[in-house]
Amino acid sequence: MSETSTTRNDGPDAEALRERTRLSFDLDVDICVVGAGLAGLTVALEAARMGASVAVLEGRQLGWNASGHQLGTVMPGYSLPLPQLIERVGLENARELWSLSRQGAEFVRALASENVIPGMGLTEGALEVSNVDDGDQLLRRLQMLREDFETDVEGWQVDRVREQLGTNRYFHGIYYPTAFQIDGRRYVHGLAALAKRAGARIFEDTPVVSIDASGIRKRIVTPSARLRASHIVLAGNVHLGAPLRRLSDTLLPVWRYAGVTVPLGGRLADVIAFKGSVRDTDGIDHFRVVDGDRLMWTSPETTWEVRPQRFASAISRRIQTIFPRLGRPDIAEVWGGVTGQTVHGMPQIGQLRRGLWVASGFGRQGLNTAAIAGQLIARSILWGDERWRLFSPFELVWAGGPIGRVAGHLVGLWGRSSSAAAGALARHRERVRAQELLREARLAEDNRQAGVRPSPRRPSPVGRSPSGRGRSPPRRPMPIHPEPPAPADHGGAEDV
Repeated sequence: MSETSTTRNDGPDAEALRERTRLSFDLDVDICVVGAGLAGLTVALEAARMGASVAVLEGRQLGWNASGHQLGTVMPGYSLPLPQLIERVGLENARELWSLSRQGAEFVRALASENVIPGMGLTEGALEVSNVDDGDQLLRRLQMLREDFETDVEGWQVDRVREQLGTNRYFHGIYYPTAFQIDGRRYVHGLAALAKRAGARIFEDTPVVSIDASGIRKRIVTPSARLRASHIVLAGNVHLGAPLRRLSDTLLPVWRYAGVTVPLGGRLADVIAFKGSVRDTDGIDHFRVVDGDRLMWTSPETTWEVRPQRFASAISRRIQTIFPRLGRPDIAEVWGGVTGQTVHGMPQIGQLRRGLWVASGFGRQGLNTAAIAGQLIARSILWGDERWRLFSPFELVWAGGPIGRVAGHLVGLWGRSSSAAAGALARHRERVRAQELLREARLAEDNRQAGVRPSPRRPSPVGRSPSGRGRSPPRRPMPIHPEPPAPADHGGAEDV
């Protein structure tokens, strides 16, 4: 089946999905979930499997926004880089949080099997590449992932990266062999079908007008009905709306758009041999091959919503920039969605007050972190699992409103500009080193043919690191040719 059905609603559960209707009668349940995205549906599935009565209220359509709209890469981790996570909560708690992220990825993999949710188009492996030549940083990160966080990773040298990706834009890479890719759109609909079969009731076109979270039994009002529940789970991301505006304001809305090319035939395989997903360490490029000969690519992030089709030409130009041999391919389809990013970069998972829960702010790592949120919240409500408290240090912080969006947009522009400048400088240094090696090889060959043994080369006065970063290039060695004996010293000056 196609891996690119990110905007389609087909497959074996399509008929069941079309049968869902809005809530038009009063209802009494154990758990009410607001939002039918990845997190909300995972809560519903887990809680229903444990025997709770669950109702899911979705103001629009199932998975209509960001859930499942991107490349579908599933791997451990969070949007917050590991060194900052350790600085914030300490090494031991960081290990616990990382372990949870692995469990979230394993949860998704278990559901993505053909006998649970068919047609997921699962592919293995993810590659994180750098656009600057910094092998030392690669080694430090590899050591941290392997020794401190027990993660299966491999370090790829430049030659191996470029063997798999036909471009000189990337240098070293970190390969995650246990990461994988799925059809995200099909996954979110598969979650809904599983939740329904487990007993959860899902209502679309049912926005929440107001919430009264006081008392043992919480009250939720919709345009056509009222609902009572012992627990409310807020999983509506940036679209929770007026009833919970203060919570929505803790998230910075960030849009990202993705496009898929027309079939490119055999030339795509000639350029990109890697079958998993690829992303750069600056968070700008993220792409993978789908359907054998098409390329799926995401655009840079923006804090403002635009028509997705406007990004088609930008995505095509970016593909040409990174892979000149592909030219500017036509883009067959473009789509997008908005995610909520927190100020601290970690998801919001936990209990706001007794019986009122939040699951949002997943940022770039939505698939595995939404799975974590669904499992932790459902198990805390029904089993008393308290591991959600590991996220307590990451409190709700106002995202800055319109000013925050402007600041986020400017930071994004600066980040892309600085990344481009650093990459251009790294490639320039690489070219200089290559030219220097070529000159030295030619010099050695000239000396060999002349039968002359070259004298030892003097070090540069300022020295030079292996990467050449921040140092003057070495002086060009001059050819050595046979010369007549030097004349007698007439001036007493030293020969240099």
